[in-house]
Amino acid sequence: MTDVTDGVLHTLFHSEQGGHEQVVLCQDRASGLKAVIAIHNTALGPALGGTRFYPYATEEEAVADALNLARGMSYKNAMAGLDHGGGKAVIIGDPETIKSEELLLAYGRFVASLGGRYVTACDVGTYVADMDVVARECRWTTGRSPENGGAGDSSVLTAFGVYQGMRASAQYVWGDPSLRGRRVGIAGVGKVGHHLVEHLVSEGAEVFVTDVREDAVRRITERHAGVTAVADTEALIRIENLDIYAPCALGGALNDDSVPVLTAKVVCGAANNQLAHPGVEKDLADRGILYAPDYVVNAGGVIQVADELHGFDFERCKAKAAKIYDTTLAIFARAKADGIPPAAAADRIAEQRMAEARRAR
Repeated sequence: MTDVTDGVLHTLFHSEQGGHEQVVLCQDRASGLKAVIAIHNTALGPALGGTRFYPYATEEEAVADALNLARGMSYKNAMAGLDHGGGKAVIIGDPETIKSEELLLAYGRFVASLGGRYVTACDVGTYVADMDVVARECRWTTGRSPENGGAGDSSVLTAFGVYQGMRASAQYVWGDPSLRGRRVGIAGVGKVGHHLVEHLVSEGAEVFVTDVREDAVRRITERHAGVTAVADTEALIRIENLDIYAPCALGGALNDDSVPVLTAKVVCGAANNQLAHPGVEKDLADRGILYAPDYVVNAGGVIQVADELHGFDFERCKAKAAKIYDTTLAIFARAKADGIPPAAAADRIAEQRMAEARRAR
């Protein structure tokens, strides 16, 4: 146990945590902060990944989510061609009720105590303004506002990357990258989902949306008269002749209940960890549903925050995010050549890059 300012920090090592290099449990009683920082792999460079602020039911659930998300970031950063490993942090609690400047500053001190092994950014429940506060205590913070030397909202390029992944999927399945006339269902129209709607509407896709927040759906349908609101995800995935399903909320959307009834021919969305458990990727393949690996197509945001560390240039980042189209097609080709699902093909490519970096070091 190591004291960090007025907080408490406890580190668990990979021998206890299934291959992760470091897992940090953080507590600051004065502010009410309870957080987990997970560092999965630093072979390619310092771990990079966002901070999720969420009301987990238990601390065990929070740790499990941090571990899964950190591992996903290792693969995402490797496939995006970044010189960063994978890490993730979760803050336990409802951000609507417990988030405060004091809490965010305490969290920043914990991140700073790692000395640059972990670089943080925004995620579910955290925003640019929050990163500005964290950065007051920690220089290893990205996703800040332009006024504070940052790049601003990373959801813009995240959505752009998912859009490129959809175009690549359409090219592979239908022989044409155009999404005009395609029926696309989006589950979750928050920070990323609403930008994705803009791309699809602009191209002439037929868009269906759902979200647990009625106000989020209302904003979309009021802005775009042609977008159709659907009651819930259960109804969305059963829409007749749906072409593409885009999970853009929390993980686990593809599971033993949803896959058998899914009508879409393609799954391509922004949510992390969409596969509820190992084997779901094979279930999708057996049903003839093409899965664009989530950590590949949603990498636009991490491309942006990584660029911020070196002096942000939006057009340079957008050009890098546009390459998600080529990367996605390469994964589909590798999957076909090896006779494996795309998720397994993406893992193989990412693991190869990490292993080569580890050998080089």
